[in-house]
Amino acid sequence: MSNVLHTMQQKLADRAAQGNLRQLNTTAGLTDFCSNDYLGLARSETLRAYIKAAEQKYSHLPLGATGSRLLSGNHPLFEELEQTIAQYHLGEAALLFNSGYMANVGLLSALPQRGDTVFYDEASHASMKDGLRLSFAKSYGFRHNNVQDLRQKLKFATGQVYVVVESVYSMEGDMAPLQELVKLCQDIGAALIVDEAHAVGLYGEKGEGLTVALGLEQQVFAQVITYGKAMGAHGAAVVGPQVLRDFLINYSRAFIYTTGLPTHALVTLKCAYALLPQLHAEREKAKALAKRLYARLNHIAGVRCTPDGSVILSVMLEEGGTAKLKALALFLQEEGFDVRPVLPPTVPEGRERLRVIVHAYNTMEEIEGLAKAIAKGI
Repeated sequence: MSNVLHTMQQKLADRAAQGNLRQLNTTAGLTDFCSNDYLGLARSETLRAYIKAAEQKYSHLPLGATGSRLLSGNHPLFEELEQTIAQYHLGEAALLFNSGYMANVGLLSALPQRGDTVFYDEASHASMKDGLRLSFAKSYGFRHNNVQDLRQKLKFATGQVYVVVESVYSMEGDMAPLQELVKLCQDIGAALIVDEAHAVGLYGEKGEGLTVALGLEQQVFAQVITYGKAMGAHGAAVVGPQVLRDFLINYSRAFIYTTGLPTHALVTLKCAYALLPQLHAEREKAKALAKRLYARLNHIAGVRCTPDGSVILSVMLEEGGTAKLKALALFLQEEGFDVRPVLPPTVPEGRERLRVIVHAYNTMEEIEGLAKAIAKGI
């Protein structure tokens, strides 16, 4: 036991010495430039009222699923919601998972078979990489958003080929070149899998995500739709062919051996989907505010902000490294702005940044205030 404790303590001490020790913090009362609640649904009184009314309709269902869906945990609300999800994202079928992490792990650990090959964008979420580690297929990373590098890596391909990307990247905030990727996958017979976690709600006429916004739903093999961001809820779904749903029910251990989502989570998702088409003004406001902040920050000496056109902004300092970045984040919190640093190993060494999220409920005054605070704090 003492050896185990010593090992853990040493690992934590090593991370602390590097300035990268993670800790849980609360920052109540600060202006939110941190959360993924892009459209404000997590704090929406309208959504709360929808949920309260809908819960009466489903009051006959148990509070918890009571077991995995293959045993006691399935009921008609699951099936009804999955049909809604599939139709909304223009897919044939959908299967719910308990989180975006579990959806990616459950899909990518089960689908690629021994002898197959998966190519993934190096900036892809940790859940996608973890799923691939559990797969028997070979996997290779390609440089972020670099289709030419992907083409060169195809020399390693055997069996069925899969290409795995995010539509909007959670750290970089930029978009995958989905049209180019679709064409490449069609040329070589590869299946394209797109994680829409940070695009759902923001892109598409009804917030369906970037795949649907670009009219690529027939060319993308599977979409992973995550609900803890713009949807203000919990859980995730894999959207794709009916045979994929059937396959995951039979082979995805993350689905088979997990208790189903509780009824309240399902009702919340049902109501969020009912409200999402009405939020066009919120989508446009968040993007307009982000564009203003992007322009303001790139006029501050010593600051570089990327990308243009995203509500997820990476704010990098030209000098000072991790220590200066952490000090700036602390200063901004003292000034009333909830902004957090993102440090290695979450991002590569030398790519430390403030990850600034702009929301529909932010104001132009808050945008200007944050820009002035950053200029003052560097």
